[in-house]
Amino acid sequence: MDLGIKGKRALITGGSRGLGRQSALALANEGVDVAICARGQERLDQTVAELSDCGVNAVGYALDMGDADAPAQVVEQMKADLGEPDIVVNNVGGSMGTSDVVNSSVEDFAMVVDLNVFSAIRLIKLTLPGMQERGWGRIINISSIYGREAGGTAPYMVAKAGMIALSKHAALSSAPTGVTVNSVAPGSILFPGGTWERFQEINTDEVVEEFVARNLPMGKFGWPEPIGATVAFLASKHADLITGACINVDGGQSHNLF
Repeated sequence: MDLGIKGKRALITGGSRGLGRQSALALANEGVDVAICARGQERLDQTVAELSDCGVNAVGYALDMGDADAPAQVVEQMKADLGEPDIVVNNVGGSMGTSDVVNSSVEDFAMVVDLNVFSAIRLIKLTLPGMQERGWGRIINISSIYGREAGGTAPYMVAKAGMIALSKHAALSSAPTGVTVNSVAPGSILFPGGTWERFQEINTDEVVEEFVARNLPMGKFGWPEPIGATVAFLASKHADLITGACINVDGGQSHNLF
């Protein structure tokens, strides 16, 4: 299937590994020029090389999206290198070692919400007006099934639920303009350096096996490629009527019927 986005330009945050990397690769394989940002320069350079091997223009920026100035910096750099983004994937985030309501400080909540939600808000405010003026654009926010139901730490749940709400509101206000806004809710996805790899490292085989048996209907952790494929489809010309949606990609893990 030709997704019809060859020659478009995409910006992916947290794009050097895991779900961000796979989203970037899926778009690059469709002929999309890609800019990614992440904190670590070495891994960033490796992923940019992978993206370039897809035959597209690819650039990487070493920035911490938790810094309030970083979204403006990455957008300005991308404009100079590739042009304005047509597709934005807000992937950066995490629970950052937080816990439940009682044992997470107010500062913990602020830190997690700022990284997950406010970084996305800042980037959307910088890129959405241009998309609306051009009459086409795609914003895809990577949330979690734990933004839809119980799971993870309290700050993480709050942040990921906020991303879904943000996506819905932005989608409704942008609907007449040719811009779609959606969120993707992954389940427990295993990749190098990710949360579930660390979970396996710090727990016994018995604990891991019990978690899988209780929570993962497919009998195994998820993997990044289906997330990337979902992002690429939502960015495509075939997804014109999909906006304001939150799409679970979780192998049946979530319990919410909606």
